[in-house]
Amino acid sequence: MLTPPESFQVPREGSTLIGDRWPGHGPTLVLLHAGVCDRRSWNGVVPLLREAGTVITYDRRGFGDSPPSNTTFSHLQDLLAVVDALATGPVWLVGSSMGGGLALDAALTAPERVAGLVLLAPGVSGAPEPEELDPATQRLSDALDAATDADDVDLVNRLEVQVWLDGPAAREDRVTGPARELALAMNTIVLQHAEAEDAGDSGVDAWSRLGEIGAPTTIACGDLDVPYLLEQCEQLLTRIPGARRATLPGTAHLPYLERPDLVAAVITSAL
Repeated sequence: MLTPPESFQVPREGSTLIGDRWPGHGPTLVLLHAGVCDRRSWNGVVPLLREAGTVITYDRRGFGDSPPSNTTFSHLQDLLAVVDALATGPVWLVGSSMGGGLALDAALTAPERVAGLVLLAPGVSGAPEPEELDPATQRLSDALDAATDADDVDLVNRLEVQVWLDGPAAREDRVTGPARELALAMNTIVLQHAEAEDAGDSGVDAWSRLGEIGAPTTIACGDLDVPYLLEQCEQLLTRIPGARRATLPGTAHLPYLERPDLVAAVITSAL
């Protein structure tokens, strides 16, 4: 049985970061959630990593239990503060989407503190926007714009979960049960806080510096994810020295919600 976590708080100017730590033997892993999630998104993965080492999850400002910021801030500096407070020596960063972008920024800014990277369809600071979207993603993007203009927050939530959990080309209810309920609950908090998309931006242009990354890196994408993100993952594999590919078949952008076993296997293989 998994030992209950040690809850922690890391005070930061303008907010307090809330998280959990599961002590273990071996390396320290910091799991970084996506922009539509919070630390609960890793609930299914953590028990499968009990032999891997010490595991840390936390909510970034404006997500989950960590309140929005009342001042300017940097998610990158917040991450480094968590690492300083809870770890000794370099840590492995496991980042999904926005959390993956944060992991890349950390590896470029403070490489001595990063032992390795596992990136799940990561965002990349400085990456070019796609010139056009595939038809399925474009259709949902248009619907999201209309729902946002109508201030229909419930519909926005539903559509965002469809894009990221089901995948843009899949039916809306491809993933059901607790996984969908959790996705809707986590994104509800994100939408309520309504933080600007660039809040906490690190100021790093990782896209132009990918060749500088020296930490061992694994890139994983679900094959049902948004097509332009799949293309971006392919570019990362060629631009990050020595990057390894991992596959997450039958999943979209939030694979740990529906197949935590696959994600845990990717992480342990990388270690």
